[in-house]
Amino acid sequence: MSKPVKVLSTFCSLYGHRPEVALRLKGIPYELLLEDLPNNKGELLLTCNPVHKLVPVLLHGDRSICESLTIVEYIDEAFKGPPLLPADPYERATARFWAQFIDQKVRPFWMSICMADGDEEGKGDFLKEAKVNLLLLEGQLKGKRFFGGDSIGLVDIAASGLARWLQAFEDISGVDLLTNEEFPALHRWAKAYAGDERAKECLPNMDELVSKFTAVRKKFQAMAEVQK
Repeated sequence: MSKPVKVLSTFCSLYGHRPEVALRLKGIPYELLLEDLPNNKGELLLTCNPVHKLVPVLLHGDRSICESLTIVEYIDEAFKGPPLLPADPYERATARFWAQFIDQKVRPFWMSICMADGDEEGKGDFLKEAKVNLLLLEGQLKGKRFFGGDSIGLVDIAASGLARWLQAFEDISGVDLLTNEEFPALHRWAKAYAGDERAKECLPNMDELVSKFTAVRKKFQAMAEVQK
């Protein structure tokens, strides 16, 4: 009998999407358990991730795995199905590099653009840096449908925020970042990823995303005003 698989996540979580889509790509059924963050962390979450106390967490039988990209790699190795990482050691290392690049150099800047309300100089600096890093990522597609080739792989899953969450941030901030004119390959890729039936099943609704991040932005702005 197979071990039960559960995913601890929270509403509209970019990071929580990663293990969900990895499991769907592998054809593995799972149970989604939503945490009420940040104010009401459940006992299960605190027990399974005592270090960071954050989602997502993958529960596979009596095992718990934390950190979204680590979870994706575990899913790839623990379950049969289409591979999410290349078999070649060099190509695997390269995929890991670009997945980390996305988390360290791409995502933080487009989030900062959204939060830099009223600070046009700061927003401009973030925008410039974001475009430099997006251009590097654009070059990795090289005419391919997905970063993993013809199918979704680790880098695509790491970049999934560009396929849905970024659009919500663009709507909130009024900044068009991932345009077809500047980033045609990434723009096409985002549509292909969001249009994939398995990814689509666990992508959040755009209106719900905009509503959530509008509230987060207002809270961030209120905190910034208090600190002035």
